[in-house]
Amino acid sequence: MTKASSGAAPLGLVLAGGLARRMGGGDKARIRVAGKTILERVLACLKPQCAAVILNANGDPARFADTGLPVVADSVPGFAGPLAGILAGLDWAAVHRPAIADIVSVPGDCPFLPGDLVARLAAARAAASVPLACARSGDWRHPVVGLWPVALREDLRKALVETDMRKIEAWTGRHGVAIADWPATPVDPFINVNTPADVAEAERIAAQQCDV
Repeated sequence: MTKASSGAAPLGLVLAGGLARRMGGGDKARIRVAGKTILERVLACLKPQCAAVILNANGDPARFADTGLPVVADSVPGFAGPLAGILAGLDWAAVHRPAIADIVSVPGDCPFLPGDLVARLAAARAAASVPLACARSGDWRHPVVGLWPVALREDLRKALVETDMRKIEAWTGRHGVAIADWPATPVDPFINVNTPADVAEAERIAAQQCDV
């Protein structure tokens, strides 16, 4: 088992490569909630917690040029799911930021991420003495919201390419994953926007937060 990595700031990875089928296609990260895109909200939360931030997205990277961030596509073909995006982030970190030991991944469709995300994931991982950590709110685990050591990238590549593994928890369970908890009320910080109804709910939550 790989030991837990150091407490240095990780590389932030925004997973924006989904197909958005339930929204009729397009980039969910560009949906506006209370005047800001979800991506703007994600980056505002993530940047202060990370040494740097990159985007994982397939297709034309120029559509994210306005962010000024590196855009990294999956290296595993066929829309292999979130693990492929995480591998792309781990590979980018190894080449471009070799001093960074970990990446933290978040979906590009979560407009209300917590400001203590990295600190709480790192604390849970250290307490459990395991190499991986993921978030949980209430009774729901969020395996895509996690802390991943770059040292495990070749193991992940082998799982994806040689065994066609797609389920995140099947892979993380091999190595040991700590759970960092957040309350799901009054607002679940990991609520994600998949449908038009979710957009309306996010607008309602944002309006309430502005009134507080």
